[in-house]
Amino acid sequence: MADRETSAVVLFAHGSRDARWREPVEAVARRMGELQPGVAVACAYLELVEPDLPTAAARLIADGARSLRVVPLFLGMGKHVREDLPQLLDALRSAHPEVAFSLVPAVGETAEVIDLLARVALRN
Repeated sequence: MADRETSAVVLFAHGSRDARWREPVEAVARRMGELQPGVAVACAYLELVEPDLPTAAARLIADGARSLRVVPLFLGMGKHVREDLPQLLDALRSAHPEVAFSLVPAVGETAEVIDLLARVALRN
């Protein structure tokens, strides 16, 4: 991955008409900034709310990002992550050939998140 000055992270989530739905997504972005001050991070949404992925990516690129890692904030690899998101990334790669785009697995499929969800569910 490129150095912090040229790399960025896009937190990609589904979206909702309910404005409160965005709060946890944006809280993750804020927490990333607390854990790694200066990290370039943006939230992007598939539908129903702005910014969408192309808009968020364009802003980060305009700010100097040359490497973007897309992190799907989904519990699993459903149709949106398996099909829609790769198509969006293909379009971004065509529009910005100078930028390296990478996609990580849906966060809900990582061992850390599975463990955390189990611990939360077991709380009394």
